[in-house]
Formats: sequence, C-alpha cells, structure tokens
Amino acid sequence: MGRICSFQDIAKELETVRKGRRVVFTNGCFDLLHVGHVRYLQEARRQGDLLVIGVNADDSVRRLKGPTRPIQNENDRAEILAALACVDYTVIFPEDTPAELIRRVRPEVLVKGGDWKIDQIVGGDFVQSYGGQVLSLQFVEGKSTTRIIEKSQNR
Repeated sequence: MGRICSFQDIAKELETVRKGRRVVFTNGCFDLLHVGHVRYLQEARRQGDLLVIGVNADDSVRRLKGPTRPIQNENDRAEILAALACVDYTVIFPEDTPAELIRRVRPEVLVKGGDWKIDQIVGGDFVQSYGGQVLSLQFVEGKSTTRIIEKSQNR
C-alpha cells in the first residue's frame, strides 16, 4: 500500500528509496475515483518502478473545477489513491499546477492522460531537460468524474 507524503518531505523520502529506480509522476484532482482513473494509474505504474501521484488540494480543485467541487476532501482522495496497489506515494499540492512538486520529485517519467498533448503537460520541459520522458497515456473513453456527477444529478 502506498504512503501519503507531505509536499515538504517528498524529495527527502524519494532520496532514500530511489536508488536506481525509475520514478513515474502524474497528478490530478481524482475527485471521484473511477475505472478510467484506475486503468490510467495502472498503466502509469508500468512505466517505471515507483508511482508518485500529486493530488490537487481542495482550494485548487475549487479554482479549477468550480465552487461545487471537490466532492471528497483532499485527505480522503489521497488516502483512497494510496490504497491502490499500483501507487507508491501520494502528495497533496496547493498550487493549480504541479510544477513545483515535479521539481521536488524529479521523475524519470512524467505522464498524463491521453486528453493531454505532450507539449501541454505541465513540467514536461523540465523533465525533458535532464533526459526524462514525458508520456500521454491512452484516454479511457466515456469515463470521467464530470460524467458521473452529471449522471447522478439527472436521476
């Protein structure tokens, strides 16, 4: 089971466990975990040896998704993600983008879902500057938190 690590401590934590292992990083709100998220995270983990997930803090989710979000608070979202077998670390970050967290993690592989183009992925230039890889993984069509919320509201 994964660990929830603080924004301040993630770099130090990775120093002790990294030792030649490929660190994969991804991020998101992960407001309502669904099968699209799970498939995406499993694929992300296959790209390396350790998977670190940046989880948007509640205030960040509100700024990005609107005043009715998040549905679940940041600690619950981080704990649910950390419970997945494919996840090694979750880190809650306060900014709207994970740029600073990516600098702290310094992943060998940076991934986002297929709805993101490589040149749009925040932190991509930084990761590529030291020889890291940036990937856009296959999008799971029809699976999204917004769709789940809309479907539940229409019932």
